[in-house]
Amino acid sequence: MTLSEVIGQDHLLSKEAPLARMLASGRLSSLILWGPPGVGKTTLARIIADHADMEFVQLSAVFSGVADLRKVFEAAKARRSTGRGTLLFVDEIHRFNKAQQDGFLPYVENGTITLIGATTENPSFELNSALLSRAQVYVLKRLDKDAIDGLLKRAETHLNKSLPVTEEGRQALRDMADGDGRYALSLAEILFDYSGQTEFDEKGVAQILQKRRAHYDKGGEQHYNLISALHKSVRGSDPDAALYWLARMLSSGEDPIYIARRLVRMASEDIGLADTSALPAAMASLSAYQLLGTPEGELALAQTVVHLASAPKSNAVYSAFKAAQRLANETGSLSPPAHILNAPTALMKDLGYGDGYQYDPDTPEGFSGQDYFPDGMGRVDIYNPKGDGNESDIKNRLTKWRDIRKAKSG
Repeated sequence: MTLSEVIGQDHLLSKEAPLARMLASGRLSSLILWGPPGVGKTTLARIIADHADMEFVQLSAVFSGVADLRKVFEAAKARRSTGRGTLLFVDEIHRFNKAQQDGFLPYVENGTITLIGATTENPSFELNSALLSRAQVYVLKRLDKDAIDGLLKRAETHLNKSLPVTEEGRQALRDMADGDGRYALSLAEILFDYSGQTEFDEKGVAQILQKRRAHYDKGGEQHYNLISALHKSVRGSDPDAALYWLARMLSSGEDPIYIARRLVRMASEDIGLADTSALPAAMASLSAYQLLGTPEGELALAQTVVHLASAPKSNAVYSAFKAAQRLANETGSLSPPAHILNAPTALMKDLGYGDGYQYDPDTPEGFSGQDYFPDGMGRVDIYNPKGDGNESDIKNRLTKWRDIRKAKSG
C-alpha cells in the first residue's frame, strides 16, 4: 500500500501537503499522529516505514512496560550498527506515564529510533512538553462519508462482490460508521455474509447492525469539546444548535446531571439578571430530571436549553463579581465604615459604631445614599447592567440612585 491509497487525509498526504513533503525530502523526523479511532494511524505508520526503508516495530502503551521498551531500544541499537533504521510505532502513546515518555528522549535524540506515536487524546494535555518538542504533531481527520464510501467500494472490489444493501442501506452503514474506517469495514464484513440473499434497506441494515454510540470519552477531550459547543451555542442565543449539542451529548452517554449543573452555570454566567427566571428554570430542570430520570427528564433539560438560549444575555453580574474579587484581594482587611456597624455595647457606641446610620425605608426616596465602602477607599462602580431584558429596569434604578448619592455627597 502507498501513501496515495490512504483515504481521507489529503490535507497531510497530497503532493504539497506537509507530511508528503517531509517524506519526499528524505528527512523523516519523529511524529505524533493525533486523531479519532479508525482513521488510519497504524496503516500510515506502516507505509511511512516502508517508504523510508526502516524496520517497523509496533508497541501498544496499554500492554507494554519499561522492559518491553528496553528490548526494543537494544534491538534498534544492534540494527543501527548494521545500517538499518528502526521506526517504533507506539499506539495509545498518551497512556505511558511521564517517566516512560521521558525514556524515549535519548533514543530519539541520538537517532536510535524514529518514533511515531498515535493518540486519540489532545497531545498538548497528554504528552510531555519535552517529547512534543522533539516530534512533529499531525492531526488526522475523522473520515467523511465520501471517504467511508471509498473504503466500502475498495472492500467490494477486493472481495469481488457487492454489499447487499440499497442506496438507503449504504447511507445507513456510512452513518453508523461515524467517521471510523475500521468500524465501517467491520460492519461491511457482517453484511457480506448476507450477499446473494436480499438487499437491505435502512431499516434492514439497522436490524442487522445494531447502531453503536458515537465516539465519546466522558473524561477526555471530546467531553470538553461538546460541553463547550453547548455552552457557546446557548451564550450565542442559538437554540437550534444548542439543542443539537444537547442531543449529541445525551445520545453519547453523558451524565444528564452533569449537563443540568452546567445549565445552572450558564444561567448565572451568561444571563444573570437580564432574565431573572433563568436560574430558577435551570434549578427546576435539575430537580425534574432527578424526579423523572431518563428519558422523560431529558425533556426538562431541552426546555431549559431553549429557555437559556432564547433569553436576553448579560454577564454583568459575572463580570462584577470578578471585579469585586480582585478589589477585595487588593484592599486586604479594611474595616467596614463605623456608621454601618452594630453597637450592642456601650463601648462600641462610644467608639462611634452605628453613629449616623440612616434606615433607607424611612427616607423620602427610600434611599439614603450613604457610602458602604471602607473609610478612605472611595466608591467603585462594580456592577454595570447591560440594559437588556430585566436589567433595563435595574439600570434605570441604579442610575437614579447613583445620581442621588452624588448629589448628597457633593
